[in-house]
Amino acid sequence: MKKFIKLVTLSLISLLVLAGCGQAKADTSKTVRLGVVGDDQRLWEKAAELAEKDGIHIELVPFSDYNTPNDALANGDIDLNAFQHKAFLDAYNHSKGTDLVPIGRTFISPIGAYSEHLKHLEDVPKDGKVSIPNDTTNGGRALYLLQAANLITLRDDAGVNPTLDDIVDNPKNIAIDELDAAQVARTLPDVDAAIINTNLAIDAGLSPKDDAIFMEPLDEHSAPYINYVVARNEDKDNPLYQKVAAYYRTPEVKKLNDELYESTQRMAWELNLEDAGDTFESDAP
Repeated sequence: MKKFIKLVTLSLISLLVLAGCGQAKADTSKTVRLGVVGDDQRLWEKAAELAEKDGIHIELVPFSDYNTPNDALANGDIDLNAFQHKAFLDAYNHSKGTDLVPIGRTFISPIGAYSEHLKHLEDVPKDGKVSIPNDTTNGGRALYLLQAANLITLRDDAGVNPTLDDIVDNPKNIAIDELDAAQVARTLPDVDAAIINTNLAIDAGLSPKDDAIFMEPLDEHSAPYINYVVARNEDKDNPLYQKVAAYYRTPEVKKLNDELYESTQRMAWELNLEDAGDTFESDAP
């Protein structure tokens, strides 16, 4: 009888262990590794807080530059990433032969010019120096910003991603230094102006609202600069990943965005920008 009771007890313990393992596996299956760039991730932290209530764990995986999060996604080291606009994604896919796809809009933020020496970008002196991002899309965006401030002129057929070779007029003979986007803010003491992505400006302790000396306008040409949650093509319809993208498109995240960034960053799902290339639902969970 004692042997029988012992066997029953061991069997029950085994079943409980197996059930526990099964539960752990289920929990793990609802963890999504999301690659991000920059220290200020309060919006995604809010989205992760909302997801946690539904049993979904969003693990934020930080990267320090714009060059590696897509590599990590393509290699399967992370499940999704959220740091880039469509123009950057298209350039990456073209150069690497990958097929990463957007699955949900996040925000759009104008790139800005900052300076420790000037109050207006157009006041860059003759033979002055300006630093800009060196990646194709943000570098091209920075050149259009310099053109908008009447410092340079680009050829009419420069396209979405102009390069230094597309400059046809530079009346002040401004030297334009190209650096990794994450390094541009560090050049502020040594240049007349620096063109810095908003998230990286915030990481550097700058306020786009108070410190920028020139901001890129948001208009009908801004669609390529909408930021997205991005997945591998084979995962674009994954219901769990779609849910993760949708947690960003919630009233709670929008409220926090408006409190933190006021007019310097807009929730992209609210904007009716033509030719954005969206092929997914934009409703919140």
